[in-house]
Amino acid sequence: MILPGATVRVNNTADTYYRYEGLVQRVSDGKVAVLFEGGNWDKLVTFRLSELSLVETTAGRKKAK
Repeated sequence: MILPGATVRVNNTADTYYRYEGLVQRVSDGKVAVLFEGGNWDKLVTFRLSELSLVETTAGRKKAK
């Protein structure tokens, strides 16, 4: 489920932002506003829900020796 605060990846191959990852700002009527941050720029872009996939952001833990 995609909710505000989640990290998502654009999976629409025809989109300029294909494979970019961003942070969900809001979800409304099947559309999702995603914030992309990169160095000296920020961009808020709206996508259809079907154009995005959730990114697993859990950090791996080191095994004890």
